[in-house]
Amino acid sequence: MTSYQDKPWLAQLTEAQREPVDPLASLLHVFRDAVRHVPGSTALAYFDARLTYAETDALSDGVAAHLAAHGFRPGDRAVVMLQNTPHFVLALLGVWKAGGVVVPVNPMYKTGEMAHVLSDAEVTAVVCADHTWDAFLRETAARQPSVRIALTACEAGLQTRDDARVLRPERLGPREGADDLLTVARNAAAAPVPAVDGPAATDTALISYTSGTSGTPKGAVNTHGNLSYNAERQRTGLRLPAGSTYFALAPLFHITGLVCELAGAFANHGICALTYRFEAGAVLDAFLEYRPAFTVGPATAFMALLAYPDVTCDHFSSFAMIASGGAPVPPALVEAFRAGSGRYLHNGYGLTETSATLATVPPGREAPVDPESGTLAVGVPGPDVVVRIVDAAGADVPFGTHGEIVVRGPQVVPRYWRRPDATAQAIPDGELRTGDIGFMDGGGWLYVVDRKKDMINASGFKVWPREVEDVLYTHPAVREAAVVGVPDAYRGESVKAYVSLRPGAAPDPAELSGYCRERLAAYKYPREVEILPELPKTTSGKILRRELRDRARPDGR
Repeated sequence: MTSYQDKPWLAQLTEAQREPVDPLASLLHVFRDAVRHVPGSTALAYFDARLTYAETDALSDGVAAHLAAHGFRPGDRAVVMLQNTPHFVLALLGVWKAGGVVVPVNPMYKTGEMAHVLSDAEVTAVVCADHTWDAFLRETAARQPSVRIALTACEAGLQTRDDARVLRPERLGPREGADDLLTVARNAAAAPVPAVDGPAATDTALISYTSGTSGTPKGAVNTHGNLSYNAERQRTGLRLPAGSTYFALAPLFHITGLVCELAGAFANHGICALTYRFEAGAVLDAFLEYRPAFTVGPATAFMALLAYPDVTCDHFSSFAMIASGGAPVPPALVEAFRAGSGRYLHNGYGLTETSATLATVPPGREAPVDPESGTLAVGVPGPDVVVRIVDAAGADVPFGTHGEIVVRGPQVVPRYWRRPDATAQAIPDGELRTGDIGFMDGGGWLYVVDRKKDMINASGFKVWPREVEDVLYTHPAVREAAVVGVPDAYRGESVKAYVSLRPGAAPDPAELSGYCRERLAAYKYPREVEILPELPKTTSGKILRRELRDRARPDGR
């Protein structure tokens, strides 16, 4: 009988996609390989600015030299807290050239969140935007004894277009207690770069803090080998022409943007196109200007692009592949995206702990829909990965049966930063327990049902929010949907839905509840529907069910 160890998903891959890969030791090696082969080619595009591979190399050398001259040592940690700008890339490469570890941080973090990261990672250096330093980070960093170096960046710099839709006007010049990133990069470019060996594949590249959906955020340790492996699989799996443009729709501080867009571009000697942060009109304009071949982003971003006035299929005509990651995609959205863009939206699945990609819908393929549940497959694992579906005791369940998704492979992080307890619980013997509930069909297609902790218990019946959300997405008025469990004196929990609407739509909440009631079992349909202008999201575009659950509590906490 076929087992998960037999990797039935290999049948879904082409011979080229099944070929073994020999990734370089790190993304720094990947970048330097591009510098050697295409030094004069564009590496980064940022509005009207262009930086070649050679220029990016020289400037990041300057960052590394400055860090080393100010006491930054191999193994030290540096927070990089920036939007999608060339400054992020210069800081990333500079820290690695100095032998350090990058701690990528969401620019939306505030004092309490940053205080935890600075303390937990014992950060030596901070790189952030000018306005972030002025607003709170200077004072927050001053209270952390380990922080000795600060660099700030005017994110409107390096270009002259200053698109007001995404960029804020900023005062140029040095900040109190900090040096300007570009100034030191240019001034120190002639200084010697630290003579640091490696990095080796087993060395720590990133400490990526989880979103903290439960308890204190913990840092996943992404090794250089984890990142380089997925970048090489990105290159060989997509088979895009060398030099192609990758559009950074996902933020670079998130593992998806860093690996699939930036690292993927470097591995393919291509261009990574940046537009600071997501704004639908600016992104669509950039699609026409840069004519990218690939992008990946959350489903919510693609919904916003489709809803933008005057969007046409031409905006998407250059793409060889468009992928969605961060959260499973409803089948209705895939079809709506195809109708509005002329392109198929390739589902995908990964976690911070898998260094982004774990399963994808291969180029040229379309994900099947499970006939029983209506769930769209998130793709198939790669050839070097073993994915199992297990019960509560960790034993394999049959194909088609729900259970927890666990994975072993070269992209899985080895541990959490200074959290042996969390490591032992989530990554026993090197196999990651994802906390996601799903199943795999006999052909190797993987389906994600929901997060284990998001399951709703209504009168003893299990309700997975995704199933209800998928139904809501088929209603023509619904733009976004999220389902949570709310306290119910009779049922224990009942189902509540939050939705945002498409422009011009105005259904009654009772209509949406009734729509679900006609299509779902009695215990599954939402007894209550609340309409909001926008659903709360992370910067990477995931809808925050946690905030909606808090909103639904009687005390509002």
